[in-house]
Amino acid sequence: MKRIISLTLAFLLLFATACAGMAETADKTEHRLEEKKVKTYALDMESSFVCPMYFVDGAEDMPWIDIEVWGNVLNFLQQEVYGEKAFELTYSCDGEKAQLTRENGFRMVADFEEGTLLFDDYNGFIHEPGGITPLLDLVTATGFDANGRPTLFQRDADASFDRYGEPVLLELGEYDIEMIHVNDLYLVPMQTLSDFTLATNANVEMLYNGSEAFITNEKLMGEHDAYTEIGKRYYSAEPAERSTALADYGYNELCLVLDCLYGLKQSHDIDSFASLFWKIGYDEPLTSTNPADADAALYAFLDYYLNDGHTYFDGYSWMAGEDKLVGMDGSASVSLNEQVKRYGAAREKILGDYSPYQEVGNTAYITFDEFKSTYSSAYYDALEGKSDFPIDTIGLIIYAHNKIYREDSPIENVVIDLSNNTGGAVNAAAFVISWFLGKAEMNVKDTFTGAMSTGVYRADVNLDRVFNEYDNCSEKNLYCLISPVSFSCGNTVPAAFKASGKVTLLGRPSSGGACTVQFLSSAWGTYFDISGSSRMSFNKNGSYYDIDQGVQPDFILSRPESFYDREALTEYINHLP
Repeated sequence: MKRIISLTLAFLLLFATACAGMAETADKTEHRLEEKKVKTYALDMESSFVCPMYFVDGAEDMPWIDIEVWGNVLNFLQQEVYGEKAFELTYSCDGEKAQLTRENGFRMVADFEEGTLLFDDYNGFIHEPGGITPLLDLVTATGFDANGRPTLFQRDADASFDRYGEPVLLELGEYDIEMIHVNDLYLVPMQTLSDFTLATNANVEMLYNGSEAFITNEKLMGEHDAYTEIGKRYYSAEPAERSTALADYGYNELCLVLDCLYGLKQSHDIDSFASLFWKIGYDEPLTSTNPADADAALYAFLDYYLNDGHTYFDGYSWMAGEDKLVGMDGSASVSLNEQVKRYGAAREKILGDYSPYQEVGNTAYITFDEFKSTYSSAYYDALEGKSDFPIDTIGLIIYAHNKIYREDSPIENVVIDLSNNTGGAVNAAAFVISWFLGKAEMNVKDTFTGAMSTGVYRADVNLDRVFNEYDNCSEKNLYCLISPVSFSCGNTVPAAFKASGKVTLLGRPSSGGACTVQFLSSAWGTYFDISGSSRMSFNKNGSYYDIDQGVQPDFILSRPESFYDREALTEYINHLP
């Protein structure tokens, strides 16, 4: 049973000293502040705390949070909820400046005279504790179990590479986003703090529904007609019009966060999102006090205009009332769905109820339509008879490895079939790459900060907790089937194979999908995903090239049926030069 966490008044005193009434900021603008103690749920309904929030000039739908309070919110989430005891933010202030300093020395400095948030190194500020992983590490497995034993992945520190980015200065004033300093309070709109120090750190946001707050994401919320308890509680609030203050701020914050964190801004030829919204006529509905109009515009913009496969609308605002929105699918989504049906029908016709591991003569075929993995120790627990063996990508690779290397095995060729793979978990993708190549090299560029990072991982495929040549099949003849369905991690894996020069790609060009998915929310309570600033790349001659345009095969297979006639395909493979 989970521990129920409730912060009492004594704990609240650690957050900040309450102060309300008439306030005067550095630019002499006077504001009327109202303080509220807001119950906040952290990832589920069983973990909660009370957070002091402030409401300015009667706009009761737009919360502001003190910098010191926000530091304690992040400490609570990381230390108590995620168990990251090494994580620690320290608060300090001096005149018009307040700052949060990580235990690793990186800082966020809020300058209330200039109206800016400065990160001396943004990636370092949001990096997980310990500093032992690559700067832009996408593999979530730590490499050790609870007893400190090597588990599943080993990071090769000597082969990894980090290039730190430039300092980041968020000029909130340029987006007409105000910061308020009065007495001991250093107030920033909650959404701004959540977007840049919570969403990018833990891939969750803090949502406010007029009475309570929720640290959550789309998976924790559930889906329409199947909301989780936290989702039901969020939508239990009475619908309401947006205040003018919220409508204006919500639009400005949306422009700011997309300008900073949308990873395909350059390739989509977007100078600024405010300019783009104006050009397509979406600035008016996005600044409307009617939340349903704003939601509908955001929905269409994400799914239809950006149209990149990783960007999509997840959930409407509590303010809009019943979900009556009708989606507008972009051409990329329509094309991908059509290809999924096309290749799926061809496979069904030829292979029927196929086995994910199949041997045809001297060739082994391993098929998975998505990359899935569970917690790292699960595979070792199954090996020791403590649980069933996980039925996922990593479990399948472990099974395939044992079959291929059994005594008197006839297998000379190994084919990974990604022709119906639309992506999934990075951990599983890295495991597959390491199995084929002996190591997985994950190259990432942060389009926000300019940082670049190469993380090198080795996988313990035979589960002996030793990382060596017995954990890969690199001496076999290696092949990978790709198609227009192969997207996201289904594109990342063949891109790594292509860059290695050790794997022959068969099929049709993959569908791309270079950026990792970043969960975000609007200030008025919608939530959505975008192609985030962490962009998967391949490293050639020291340069990082993105893989969003997909990967070209070495040999074309002209029809979908050619992918699944495995007798003929095996014959074809055996006669390739």
